[in-house]
Amino acid sequence: MEKSDIKAFITETISIIVIAVVLSLILRYFVIEARIIPSESMVPTLKISDRVLVNRFVYFFKDPQRGDIVIFDPPPSLNRDEMFIKRVIGLPGETVEMKNGQVFINGKALNEPYAVPLNYTYGPVTVPQDSLLVLGDNRNASYDSHQWNAWLTRDRVKGKAMAIFWPVGRASLLERGVSFQ
Repeated sequence: MEKSDIKAFITETISIIVIAVVLSLILRYFVIEARIIPSESMVPTLKISDRVLVNRFVYFFKDPQRGDIVIFDPPPSLNRDEMFIKRVIGLPGETVEMKNGQVFINGKALNEPYAVPLNYTYGPVTVPQDSLLVLGDNRNASYDSHQWNAWLTRDRVKGKAMAIFWPVGRASLLERGVSFQ
């Protein structure tokens, strides 16, 4: 191999590596990323150490829907650096109340087969415009909207959890699974 061939090979290899790194960074920060579940707040849907794929661009094109599992930066007043993962329950302008072990939206009970029945009361509260009310599926052990004394504003939502990919035995798509009774 001549010196010019070696130089061309090294230049081409470095170019490929740089392009691969740039593309992977773009994918991770703007398209899809993997997250590890750190707590029991979303049990039984998500367990500690489950790994989920998060769609980072979906909310550039549409608003979060009731039942979506979202990752987000917590409200600034909580003074927390780590992202949270919770389920969207209350949408802007809706009145939310929790009583008798159930969540009520505008007076109508939600059917939430994924959720641990709650053992507290909350509300009624009206979700402000451009805000969401989010709860963990493990309602009684989740640090979420009902405890914060702050609202999750839409700009803090970073993505939608789409699927569990690890452990392989739990691999599945994450469904909304919420309806009115």
